[in-house]
Amino acid sequence: MSTAHIKNRNDLRKYLIKGPFAHYTAACLIIRTKEKGLQPFLLNDNQRNLNEILDEQKNRTGRVRAIVLKGRQEGVSTYIQARFLRHTTTKQGKHAFILTHEKEATENLFGITERFYDNLPYGMAPRTGVANAKELSFVALDSGYSIGTAGNKAVGRSQTIHYFHGSEVGFWPNAEEHTKGILQAVPDANDTEIILESTANGVNNYFHRLWKAAEAREIDFLAVFLPWYWMNEYQKTPPDDFQLTSEEHELVEYYDLTPAQLCWRRKKIAEFNAAEDIESGIIAFRQEYPMNAQEAFQFSGGDTLITAEMCMAARKRNVEGWGYLYVGVDPSYGGDRFAAVWRHGPKMYRYEVYTAGEVATLEQRVQICEKILNTRDSVSNRLPDMMSIDFAVGKDIVDRLRELGYHERVRDIKFAEKPLLKQHHEQFGNRRNEIYGLLKMWLIDEQDLAQIPDTDEFQADLCATPYHYDIYERKALNKKEAIKKEYGFSPDLADAAALTFATMIYDRSINYLPAPIRPKGPDNYRQRQLQARQSKADIGKMKNPHSGPQNKLEKELQELKKKRDEIKAKQAKRQNERKFQ
Repeated sequence: MSTAHIKNRNDLRKYLIKGPFAHYTAACLIIRTKEKGLQPFLLNDNQRNLNEILDEQKNRTGRVRAIVLKGRQEGVSTYIQARFLRHTTTKQGKHAFILTHEKEATENLFGITERFYDNLPYGMAPRTGVANAKELSFVALDSGYSIGTAGNKAVGRSQTIHYFHGSEVGFWPNAEEHTKGILQAVPDANDTEIILESTANGVNNYFHRLWKAAEAREIDFLAVFLPWYWMNEYQKTPPDDFQLTSEEHELVEYYDLTPAQLCWRRKKIAEFNAAEDIESGIIAFRQEYPMNAQEAFQFSGGDTLITAEMCMAARKRNVEGWGYLYVGVDPSYGGDRFAAVWRHGPKMYRYEVYTAGEVATLEQRVQICEKILNTRDSVSNRLPDMMSIDFAVGKDIVDRLRELGYHERVRDIKFAEKPLLKQHHEQFGNRRNEIYGLLKMWLIDEQDLAQIPDTDEFQADLCATPYHYDIYERKALNKKEAIKKEYGFSPDLADAAALTFATMIYDRSINYLPAPIRPKGPDNYRQRQLQARQSKADIGKMKNPHSGPQNKLEKELQELKKKRDEIKAKQAKRQNERKFQ
């Protein structure tokens, strides 16, 4: 729209209402900046890019439906506040509603909108009726603007909403219920807008699933990712001796970054570094300023025992399994998932999940476990050697499996018991923390590199491991009920994965193997003790009093060691070959 026709105040008003949005914000709106105080609202690069994307969608379809994945401090929420304020202060009978993730954010966003309205030029600010901490009502236009905080599932449901802004949806409690309810309040009509925006908060939560559906065009929402390198302010003049690293050369190739952008990136990573650990700085940068959508989700999710970077490294690997095949089962039911995970030494490569309808009865749950125990796995080419089942909800399953003859291949694991290994008694408060600790050590082992299934679902469960410190200053996982409440789902796959470490052969030369089958012997515990004390020489030879005939066990262990050494040699050879390619 040209400015040549503007001859008076009324023409200017019409131009600001219908003209370019960037002209409206610069002429009408005031923001508080960090360095210069109150200043005209000049759109930054990502705000302009987002405005062009949304306007293009609205011109094409008549409405806006967008899911916006953002980095830190890009001004997305401020932009949407300004966009909706122009709609509601210049149109008849329109209502905007904003829902945030916490009270502080609600107050902050409403404060931005109030500042916008209070500083509107003469002729651009309609008279208000109701004006309080949560609502602005423009009586002459019969329009309004209100705001709420996620938590109350009924919030926003009783209103007719034309413009809806969901802020930090990835952090909403009851996100799915909120969204379903509020979206019903938005008419499926032209000149309506729904914008859901958030920084990433891990994988497999509601916002992540919504984003994946929008990417796949399964829903009528546009997926918009706003990377940091679109913003010109994220640059720094490099020094004369500035040299690119191999990683930075790849970033130039993939994202066409300039030396000034890479210099800014280096500076920001240095700020994030903890204890001069360059890796921690890179990880923090990826969380706050992701290069792409996948990185945004996979390197986020909060402070947990098992982190996203551990999972991402293990997801990319393809290692050879060795040793016993071990299956962990978390037999949750009544709303949670029934989960089973397969691990063959360093290779955790398979999992199965069953829903409530498939495991409603004890018979169904036993049949699933029996099928797993009787099925030769196609990858390891062997039957499961041991199955560990959570005792709290699986005792009846274990009892029934033992009645069916699976005495030697099934164990029930009591999470509240003391750690299995004596050397772990001071390190871990109970069996649950012990097996999760072993799972973490297995993931970060630099000698026997671990592999996990390459899925977001599996990573989401492993990363749902928030912890606190107990009275002895040990890391202790939060209770499962608390995790469920905080994350919105039960980490059943993580429990099943940890259960693969619940029973082990106690031998320092063989890591992460399940316990051997207990041989037949004296039933009386006292009699076994007397036999074990007959000679010190015999005791010295017995690595494990329940490990079966010694010669047979030693032979099996030697074969396993030999196979493991062969696999390691092959892996080392492949790594050397890659270096010279």
